[in-house]
Amino acid sequence: MTTPEPSRSTGSDPRHEPVLAAEIVSLVVTRPGGVYVDATVGLGGHTAAMLESGAGRVIGIDRDPAALAACRERFAEIGDRVTLVHADYREIAAVLRDQGAVDGVMADFGVSSMQLDHAPRGFSFRQAGPLDMRMDQSRGETLAERLAAVDEAELADVIFQFGEERKSRRVAREIVAARDRGALRTTADLAAAARRGAGGGTWQRIDPATRTFQALRIWVNAELDGLDRFVEDATRVLVPGGRLGVLAFHSLEDRIVKQTMRRLAAEGAGTLVTRRPVMPGDAEIERNPRARSARLRVLEKAA
Repeated sequence: MTTPEPSRSTGSDPRHEPVLAAEIVSLVVTRPGGVYVDATVGLGGHTAAMLESGAGRVIGIDRDPAALAACRERFAEIGDRVTLVHADYREIAAVLRDQGAVDGVMADFGVSSMQLDHAPRGFSFRQAGPLDMRMDQSRGETLAERLAAVDEAELADVIFQFGEERKSRRVAREIVAARDRGALRTTADLAAAARRGAGGGTWQRIDPATRTFQALRIWVNAELDGLDRFVEDATRVLVPGGRLGVLAFHSLEDRIVKQTMRRLAAEGAGTLVTRRPVMPGDAEIERNPRARSARLRVLEKAA
């Protein structure tokens, strides 16, 4: 399958290609004219694909006000076919309380290009920016505030658990040492400390700071907390026969989604549409290297 080309009615953004868009459309948007939810709307790539494939209306949820602002501009000309809500995807039940059941839900847990490439957001280890990393900059502690209070042992556990970094103790030691001598002010400082700890002296295909930055982002945004509850709540808000599609990029995320969907299927609440995850093909990965770790799983609510 190929990714649908954005139409003039929904706009386009050449910086962002939604991952597995065609697969999500074919597996989740099964009722033309129906109401669908994009629980992590981001820059609106998947929403645009769903609208073009026949969705009557899409409710887009995101905790990032900057992403919502970009979406409002992108979909300004199509009226009430897109409703945007500032909320965490885990608040889906509350967001839809007055809506009634919907025909499908999708969630993409990847970090958007806008967040990664914009240094002031504090996600990038390639550019100097503030130690922030919050998906929603209107609430919660920044990375700087968290790092100021954490001890070395806890930080090592975070980096090991969420980043699967084998040298987590050495990385944590370098970060805490930099902090204690006042040399941890920007993401560039953090990346340098992570590279020293991970041992990045020679060229490597993946930057030695990658796993640490991933772990700290997950930690700051509590990305794994309540993920099982989201899958349960998203299934509940579906009409019978409606489908939930979840796109995960981290093995821990994917494991929670897989286990929760299997449990719901065993309990009779749904049927697994994808026994194995759907993954991007070589052509998509070549166009968009950030897609390489994507895993799509789909559950259909029991009739």
